[in-house]
Amino acid sequence: MSQLIDLSQQDSEIYYIPNFFSSKEVDFNFNILKTETPWQQDDIKVFGKIYAQPRLTALYGLENKPYSYSNITMHPIPFTPALNKILMAVEAVSEEQFNTVLLNLYRNGQDSNGWHSDNEKELGKNPIIASVSFGGERWFHLKHKNDKSLKTKIWLENGSLLLMKGTTQHFWQHQIPKTKKEIAERINLTFRKLI
Repeated sequence: MSQLIDLSQQDSEIYYIPNFFSSKEVDFNFNILKTETPWQQDDIKVFGKIYAQPRLTALYGLENKPYSYSNITMHPIPFTPALNKILMAVEAVSEEQFNTVLLNLYRNGQDSNGWHSDNEKELGKNPIIASVSFGGERWFHLKHKNDKSLKTKIWLENGSLLLMKGTTQHFWQHQIPKTKKEIAERINLTFRKLI
């Protein structure tokens, strides 16, 4: 496992570990998650218009707690053995506990996730998000909500772990932008704790 890199800026706690999973673990996890996950594509409402969400998703939970965002309410299914193993690895290094994981499948460069904060009330006051990436590598953009000069981007590598903690979700937004480049499929796991 690689060294933890501190990418924190004003009003944020952000840590990144490239090569958190070995190439063997990456291949195994990508293949099992791609084939075993019951992927769905929900409609989202943006500025009063309905669009098909530009990625596929699935929600797993250790408890039967629904999760709502962007006028979508998802109901979890139980963790699989593969997800449990990933969860244990993430909890060990983050020293945090999670009970829910939202999976995203980005099929190509046109699949994306617009500017947002993970600040839903069921995530509590200072939510901790642990984001694991398998497959195609993508840029992850961050910008401060109040100070427009504060922005950064992180290249999310295959097998990496990104942790967002503290007041990050209060003061920062993030996105996975579209790209016209040929990009392999990417599976992203965002572990969180619903209260």
